[in-house]
Amino acid sequence: MNRTLPLALAAALGMATSAHAQRYINEVFTNAQVTVTPDVIYGTNIDFLTSNLSSPNVPVEVTELQTAVTLGDSIPAAYFNPADPSTAVKVTNVRMDIYQPDQAVDAEIERPLVVYLHTGNALPPPINGSPNGTRKDSSAVEVCTRMARRGYVAVSMSYRLGWNPLAATEQERRGQLLNAIYRAIHDVRQCVRTMKADAATYRIDPTKVIVIGEGTGGYISLANATLDEGSELFIPKFRPDPFNPNVSYVDTTLVGNLSGFNGQLALYRPNGQDHDTHFCVNLGGALADTSWLAPGDVPMVAFHTVFDPFAPFTEGIVIVPTTGGPVVPVQGSNLFMQLVNTYGNNSSFANLPSNNPFTNRARALYGTTQTHGNNSVQIRTGTEGLFPMVRPQWPAPAQEEASPWQWWDPTSPIAQTEVAPGITAHVASLASNPDMSGNKGRTYIDTIMGYMNPRIVCALQLGPCSLVGMDENDALAAGVNVYPNPASDRFTVSSEAALIERLEIYDINGRLVRSTNVNAWQAMIERQGLIAGAYHVTLRFADGAVTRKLMLD
Repeated sequence: MNRTLPLALAAALGMATSAHAQRYINEVFTNAQVTVTPDVIYGTNIDFLTSNLSSPNVPVEVTELQTAVTLGDSIPAAYFNPADPSTAVKVTNVRMDIYQPDQAVDAEIERPLVVYLHTGNALPPPINGSPNGTRKDSSAVEVCTRMARRGYVAVSMSYRLGWNPLAATEQERRGQLLNAIYRAIHDVRQCVRTMKADAATYRIDPTKVIVIGEGTGGYISLANATLDEGSELFIPKFRPDPFNPNVSYVDTTLVGNLSGFNGQLALYRPNGQDHDTHFCVNLGGALADTSWLAPGDVPMVAFHTVFDPFAPFTEGIVIVPTTGGPVVPVQGSNLFMQLVNTYGNNSSFANLPSNNPFTNRARALYGTTQTHGNNSVQIRTGTEGLFPMVRPQWPAPAQEEASPWQWWDPTSPIAQTEVAPGITAHVASLASNPDMSGNKGRTYIDTIMGYMNPRIVCALQLGPCSLVGMDENDALAAGVNVYPNPASDRFTVSSEAALIERLEIYDINGRLVRSTNVNAWQAMIERQGLIAGAYHVTLRFADGAVTRKLMLD
């Protein structure tokens, strides 16, 4: 029973949110109305995964690269080919896949942008011990597709990888991983700047950018949202010598400033756009340090399994998944989300009413103690925006679960690659996701969508929070009719169960365009200049409200 309860609950919750067809809350487009533009280059930079930076040729080659970029010249092909021995430094085009409602169908010209960051331990699969770790992972594709069906423009982006998790000392591993995450932050900021420069092409609103990070991407999304002062790179855990406050593992003269500019090994250049983002979502990552958080930081939502073996739920040390070696202490969602709320950063949605089953589920877990064997975790109170995921304790040799929203093809060549003697990437990943399946993963993404999107809508003012998460009264809904639909000059609303007190009409973006007192069982509504398109008609009763979709020809 413990195994099936979370899935059954999530499925039920997923169905509950379908009562409203408000854009950004629920899906208003079909798969056929979503277009995907793959492999778009958003930047070119030095590839630390394939470069030999110990070569004596590096200074000359870096000078050649910097000169070419500054002058706008083409970078010689040898730098792009990891197999070409004529250069030690290698560069790569970093790419993104863009998901959006077909512009021939969607008339909205300022759509929020979602940037999705994949998982993978900053290494490619299967070197990272997993079949996952690219922008084309099943969960990345699913989330971006669903966001596009809700009316967002979603980008699944690659970021540069590379570090040595097998380095001999914790200090070496820490320095290399911190730099890998720092480079990935530069890539996120470059991607955002590139999309903002093409805002008209992709019809995005550059003032409404959401970053969603999964696993390692969660660490990156949190760091991107909170790392905004150069001094934050010099906290004790970022210093090779904790007693020397002037030296950090991250050398900005080498790898660039917080924007990714002006480093010897940094090729990004300003394009006139900022890299500001406006909402942060964490799927199973952790925050580098709570000292990075401050009042006024962007609102945050976090999904985190309570006994996550890789990213601590409260606080702990990041470990290398393949070896168990320690890397760096971090703070998890159970801790930093409490601070987010203390600072008031989630105040825009902290008072969402408890009539949404996803909200109810999360709030019911606050203040509870969860136990697996000898391990107990208390889920903190005051953590609005945190959705704790409680999963079963699996018998050995399975580990605790990390990412129940993930799945993969067990028969793929990467999944069947051995990552240890006799152990494939598929088998290794099953240890922390024993009942992995596409149905399970999609069910947990139902929960992510149902909890996350109402908070995005409230925080970014994409629609009236009064509609967010509203749970319809089934008895009222059964007797409501809106006809004809589609309508031309007028339409009629009627109710069989209760008197209609008020009628509200919202456009597809959630903007209120008409409000009328009715106080009748039936009413005829004149079009009165409403343009052709999709609308949501909300009928308000003494005991609730019902929303129906209306098409006007």
